[in-house]
Formats: sequence, structure tokens, C-alpha cells
Amino acid sequence: MKAIAAKEAKDHFGEMLDTVQREPLTIEKHGRAVAVVMSTQHYQQMKLERLRARLAVGETQLDRGEGIDGETFFAELLNQQ
Repeated sequence: MKAIAAKEAKDHFGEMLDTVQREPLTIEKHGRAVAVVMSTQHYQQMKLERLRARLAVGETQLDRGEGIDGETFFAELLNQQ
């Protein structure tokens, strides 16, 4: 993942927005990563992948007879976001 300094991100904000449409970008301050900027499309894709992974875990638990009720499941799901 490409990284840029916070000042560069500030000074070239429009270019940064163009870059993040192609790939996520790490913003660094004093040489330390402080943020990641990504396109909304990439963010939505990540959220969908996380949901699919959680559903796969749930299916495996159900197959083993380790199911939980829906209220507990959704409460846990909301707490992990």
C-alpha cells in the first residue's frame, strides 16, 4: 500500500482522492501511519467480505449444533463494527 505524508495529502488533496479510487493510501505523520484512505467502493467491498466471513462462521457453528439465537447474534455483530 502506498504511503504519503500528511502534509502532502493536505497540499494535494484532489490528487489523493484520485489515487484512492485505484488503491487505498496510508497517511503518515512524522513517519508513523495514522490513517488509511480508500474509495467508498473498496470500503463497501471490505464490509461485505467481513459479513460473508461472519456468516460462514455461523453456518459452521450451526452445522456443529452450536447455534445461538438471532438477538444474540445481531448484538455481537453490531459490537464488532
